[in-house]
Amino acid sequence: MPHNDRVATDQRRPTKRGRETLEAIEAAARTVIADKGFLKMTVADIVREAGKSPASFYNYYDSKEALLEHWAREFQTEARRRVAERVHEPAEDARTQVNAAVRAHWETYRARLAEMIGVFQLAMINDDFARVWDSLCADLVDTIARAVTRAQGDGYCPGTDPQLTARAIVSMLNMFCYDNLANGRSATVDDEACIATLSDAWYHAVYWKP
Repeated sequence: MPHNDRVATDQRRPTKRGRETLEAIEAAARTVIADKGFLKMTVADIVREAGKSPASFYNYYDSKEALLEHWAREFQTEARRRVAERVHEPAEDARTQVNAAVRAHWETYRARLAEMIGVFQLAMINDDFARVWDSLCADLVDTIARAVTRAQGDGYCPGTDPQLTARAIVSMLNMFCYDNLANGRSATVDDEACIATLSDAWYHAVYWKP
């Protein structure tokens, strides 16, 4: 699925009323996803929940998949921002940087939980959207792969494939977040314990020596 240009932008919602309409549509979509899941959700469900007409939805998005792609890219942008705020190379040691990156990913996932549930579900059955999601993960994969290569320069994890290791770590992050936050578990999960567990798994996967 190519990137859809018909998504909401400030230029497409110049008025206060337009912004309010879009916010109502997106809030309604999050509510419906939490209740029914993305796959069962329809545009009719969204506009009914929002109290808007179908035309209001299509003024901003071509489909519910276009809405989801927009949200997925917003997740990427927010995750990058959170990582940039928390990770400061090379002043911090590797464990501190790993913990900061994990916290940024976890907190972004939690903040955008409804969207990420939809992304996970659609990527499992839609090859085009799976490629979109893969492209969204590419930045983090490349960043981790570079970190693995630097670690190998210091004698850590010899013989490890940096790219495959990075993909494994990103897959772990996404699946662990989904497994612990989706399906009503987000209210009771211990955030700090989960962040610590992910950080330990990532750190020990890379920073070991024979």
